[in-house]
Amino acid sequence: MKILVTGHAGFIGSHLTDRLLEDGHEVVGMDNRDPFYPAPIKERNLARARDHGGFLDLNEDICQADAYEQVPDDVEMVVHLAALAGVRPSIQRPRRYQEVNVGGTTRLLEFARRRTIERFVFASSSSVYGNNDKVPFSEDDPVDYPISPYAATKRSGELLAHTYAHLFGLRLICLRFFTVYGPRQRPDLAIHKFARLLDHNEPIPMYGDGTTQRDYTYIDDVIEGVEGALRWTGTADPGAFQIVNLGESRTISLSEMIRIMGEEMGVEPEIERHPPQPGDVERTWADVTRARELLGYEPRTGFREGVRRFVRWYREEAAGA
Repeated sequence: MKILVTGHAGFIGSHLTDRLLEDGHEVVGMDNRDPFYPAPIKERNLARARDHGGFLDLNEDICQADAYEQVPDDVEMVVHLAALAGVRPSIQRPRRYQEVNVGGTTRLLEFARRRTIERFVFASSSSVYGNNDKVPFSEDDPVDYPISPYAATKRSGELLAHTYAHLFGLRLICLRFFTVYGPRQRPDLAIHKFARLLDHNEPIPMYGDGTTQRDYTYIDDVIEGVEGALRWTGTADPGAFQIVNLGESRTISLSEMIRIMGEEMGVEPEIERHPPQPGDVERTWADVTRARELLGYEPRTGFREGVRRFVRWYREEAAGA
């Protein structure tokens, strides 16, 4: 099967691309190498895929109409991961986030409609839940009050996806990712950033009092969930639509995360305290009942083991730099 993966040079996208190629699929990747972080990192992410005969790398922008002319006619599925990422940067550039995350998603849905590509997986985010008081977060919970432009764009993407499923018969599933981490994680994200600071004996910035909690989800578990979405039997019905959480269904506080990272790196963290950041939610926690039922999803990687694997990768990367 030939699958279009947008954002394939990024953290999640490159892992998914490798897995799909290993499983015998062909992958057409579309990624504009946005300079949110250095392009050489993305090129290293694609090192394994480039050795595979079933891989086509398109350095194209999802927001440009002519980008889709490069996509082969025999693509059968779409996994849409490309987006401008990050809660805090979205507060500084809300218009650009809307252009890419909403406008680009609309172009991609239009492409799928025109090509009659019925199977479509959209990467959403746990940020759509905002500061939800009810835990764990369920897909049926109200998500009417996002607290960052990034969250608002992801919720807009879900609504667009539902509209296209309803009007045009796309078989569509939205996956709400919960704080994904692991090898190749973006360098701006907390675990990668903190590892770098610990490695250089620099202080760790702690925003707030350390009690904020996240449902950290290891990359291998997320990829299993995405593959489950591609196999989702609900896609047998035109217009089928679902929203599904992909998390570990357990929480780790910021203080605990820093402590575990220090232990795994053999460094005593020095904490630099700061006020809470605008747009950051207090807690994320996924109810994964629906993911288990629909996708056969079963997260297996505990947080300490995941951090241990990340640290191993980080040190291998540093040694090879």
